Amino acid sequence: MPLVSMTEMLQKAKSEGYAVGQFNLNNLEFTQAILQAAQEEKSPVILGVSEGAARYMGGFKTVVALVKALMDEYKVTVPVAIHLDHGSSFESCAKAIHAGFTSVMIDASHHPFEENIAETSKVVELAHFHGISVEAELGTVGGQEDDVIAEGVIYADPKECQELVERTGIDTLAPALGSVHGPYKGEPNLGFKEMEEIGAATGLPLVLHGGTGIPTHDIQKAISFGTAKINVNTENQIASARTVREVLAAKPEEYDPRKYLGPARDAIKETVQGKMREFGSSNRA
Repeated sequence: MPLVSMTEMLQKAKSEGYAVGQFNLNNLEFTQAILQAAQEEKSPVILGVSEGAARYMGGFKTVVALVKALMDEYKVTVPVAIHLDHGSSFESCAKAIHAGFTSVMIDASHHPFEENIAETSKVVELAHFHGISVEAELGTVGGQEDDVIAEGVIYADPKECQELVERTGIDTLAPALGSVHGPYKGEPNLGFKEMEEIGAATGLPLVLHGGTGIPTHDIQKAISFGTAKINVNTENQIASARTVREVLAAKPEEYDPRKYLGPARDAIKETVQGKMREFGSSNRA
């Protein structure tokens, strides 16, 4: 099956009351695990790729080639999108688009509002010409993810969200509403009132960044207010690292990477499958 944009899968998810997980790629094993999980769960999936992860894995073209080859090897039949996570500029988004990504996020949320609109509009024009979906962000999601570091959380303004959507033509919106990248310090406190307002005002599928550590009842509430994409990375990284430590603690003389990265891959796959069931995307492909 060819790679697809996020537009159709997220509109379907929103209308049918579930969310599609974005699971970030960090290396070969993450890519294998996420694709295997999606196929076994019969779930659509979004493969998130940050600029830092793309550099680590050999560049945007390498990531696309790897995903396509694995989809062929595994005979993947579910919808798969490759999405640039937190694209820092028009140039970065353009490189990902020309490398074969089927979706991009332009994160101009740290710019003044008018600058965010101008930058986002440029990306939308190029992406839509190529049939590629675009995600944008308003407000500030806390924590750190690769090159993206944010102190504190600034909630997105519902009126600005509506204006951004109307003036740019984006396909999906990530309003910052209390979630953070990385592990939570204390209990997550999501702005459901604002989420409901933004969902109603924009009519778009919404995106929840920082999906690790959010309780299931909050996930379900977010989905009921129009959240159709939930991003998960930290939880998979923790599962992978924990498994590697366990294997090497039990067998300190082990040196074959397949003997500790293989079990780590299995742990990632299991975590992803659990998330797909929690988000309601299993058996939706």
